[in-house]
Amino acid sequence: MYTHEGWLPDCHMSMCNGWSQGGSNADVVIVDAYVKNLSATIDWELALAAVTADAEREPREWSFHGRGGLQSWRALGYIPYLDFDPLGFGTNSRSVSRTLEYSYDDFCLATLAGGMSRAAEQVKYMRRSMNWQNLWRADQTSVIKGEDTGFRGFFQPKYMNGTWGFQDPIACSALASFCSLTSNPSETFEASIWQYLFSVPHAISSLISLVGGDDAFISRVDFFHTSGLADISNEPVFLTVFLYHYAGRPSLSAQRIHTYVPTYFNASPGGLPGNDDSGAMGAFLFFSVMGLFPVGGQNVYLINPPFLEEVSIRSPATGKTATVRNVGFDPAYKNLHIQRATVNGKEWTKSWIGHEFFTEGWTLELVLGTQESTWGTRPEDRPPSWRN
Repeated sequence: MYTHEGWLPDCHMSMCNGWSQGGSNADVVIVDAYVKNLSATIDWELALAAVTADAEREPREWSFHGRGGLQSWRALGYIPYLDFDPLGFGTNSRSVSRTLEYSYDDFCLATLAGGMSRAAEQVKYMRRSMNWQNLWRADQTSVIKGEDTGFRGFFQPKYMNGTWGFQDPIACSALASFCSLTSNPSETFEASIWQYLFSVPHAISSLISLVGGDDAFISRVDFFHTSGLADISNEPVFLTVFLYHYAGRPSLSAQRIHTYVPTYFNASPGGLPGNDDSGAMGAFLFFSVMGLFPVGGQNVYLINPPFLEEVSIRSPATGKTATVRNVGFDPAYKNLHIQRATVNGKEWTKSWIGHEFFTEGWTLELVLGTQESTWGTRPEDRPPSWRN
């Protein structure tokens, strides 16, 4: 599509362009294929040109593809509230979520550039990938039904002159009113600032520092999932279920996914909580049940006990079979805590694993118990995360 139309697709359905939801997130899909070595036939020079075009070349109408507001993005390091964009036009909203998405898109571009020995481009886009910090307002509070939640620090919209705008952190959640791109556009896309709080998958360790450390971060994730703010029917929430890994508490991720499966995902007529959206909802369930949850755009799968005693996957690329096996599996799911892990019989202390697990046909054994252990808790065993 880039070769013939000049742009990567964004919301492309039934041979038609839908409205862009924010970022240029075909970038993430392409880089996901690169870091996992999913294809031997992709022209990676062409792929780099396509992803770079998203980052640097603004289309006249960016409602359908590419990115809008690139002049502000380069000059200010964020997408402003009520941005003035002389280069193109589109729905002038979602300044917070677009800033977050553009940041991750630039991280993915930096990853691809680095892998192709473009050191200058890697540094440039890695630096831009941390632009999300420019919308962090450290003193912002969140009030629910007149009561202060006690949490300080949230993303907020910002004007071109650097002064703050305001969006209630619970707006666009189930505790307020749903936000639609067409009827009541907001500064986040179909999800609250509370939900987008966690949408920096390349820099969770930096976010943890901003909110006050591991315990403070865990408290936020817990509150988000128990207060009615988390919307498991919408994609921005998926990775938040497993973010405890980044704070050194993978057992809490295992416990959290079991609050959603099978309560919201089951074999009843209402067994999917929302629109499957090109398979996203089904994929969330599949990876959760398999016990290896992918971080899109990175060669990272977060390890959790599978919902089955053993799961095997045959790689179509190599023909080899990878297996995840629970030792001490409990059908009542009382044993949710990994005590130790081995890969091909050798000790594995990291709470994550790469795609080579599948292509090389490794065997991952997880010894389970009823109590949380120290497995996966050390800083060096947590998933990779960028700090500036």
